[in-house]
Amino acid sequence: MKIQRLLIALTVVNLGLLMFLLAQIRPPEAHSAAAVLRGSALEIVDDQGRVRASIKVYPAGTANGKPYHETVLLRLITERGRPSVKIAASEQSAGMALAGPTGTKETYVQLGANGTVSSLKLKNEDGREQLIQP
Repeated sequence: MKIQRLLIALTVVNLGLLMFLLAQIRPPEAHSAAAVLRGSALEIVDDQGRVRASIKVYPAGTANGKPYHETVLLRLITERGRPSVKIAASEQSAGMALAGPTGTKETYVQLGANGTVSSLKLKNEDGREQLIQP
């Protein structure tokens, strides 16, 4: 008889604990989003898996004997793979380039600030070019 009362008491305590724990569970929020997305690079692809936009941090280094500083580069890429918009930033400089459509080689706009010097360069496919500096 005492064992039966003990088992009933333990069952009641377990049910009480179960009710308490179930009361603590909250339904997941469908519209909650992470506050920060972290990574060393990000690529956005289209339905065919082609990269259409990317942002990446390039480490400092040298190329062709010229030193390059750590740079963040954002590229927007056409459906044919041409990076038409580039925006770059480093501690020493920042710039933006807008390229002409696929098939052009010399049509572009460059806007840059390097140290204390800024410039705007416009170039057409026919070779005409204009450089604007203050």
